Amino acid sequence: MKGGKSKADTRKTDSRLKSKDAGVGKRQSKKAAKDPNKPKRPASAFFVFMEEFRKIYAKEHPNNKAVSAVGKAGGEKWKSMSESEKAPFVAKAEKRKTEYNKNMQAYNKKLAGGGNGADDEESDKSKSEVNDEEEEDESGEVFLQDPQGRCHLHKQKTT
Repeated sequence: MKGGKSKADTRKTDSRLKSKDAGVGKRQSKKAAKDPNKPKRPASAFFVFMEEFRKIYAKEHPNNKAVSAVGKAGGEKWKSMSESEKAPFVAKAEKRKTEYNKNMQAYNKKLAGGGNGADDEESDKSKSEVNDEEEEDESGEVFLQDPQGRCHLHKQKTT
């Protein structure tokens, strides 16, 4: 019979397809997993401007649902603005950037300190300041306070 496949041919084809599909979806990504506790990068001055511009544009054009139209209109307006008009947005962006840098320093200290990130409350005191807080008892015992605010009893060696 011309054009027809035998059972042996179809089995070979099926086995090849199975071997090709076996690797699909099982690739290991080479990227490291993102840490959900890592602070997000701050918005640039343009994106700070766009936050406000979107609200204004939505009021003026209530029927427009296209994201691209809002982006194009915002970009054109940003280009036409003078430096003095952009100044408040640049100032807000700088403020967010300094806040981000402060959060990143705290985050990096937490990583370097071997913290597991379980405690969400940040102490205003550094670890060295916290470890310096000692309360000495009459019996020669010292209470040390750890970064989470818990007190630990340490006995002084008498010499």
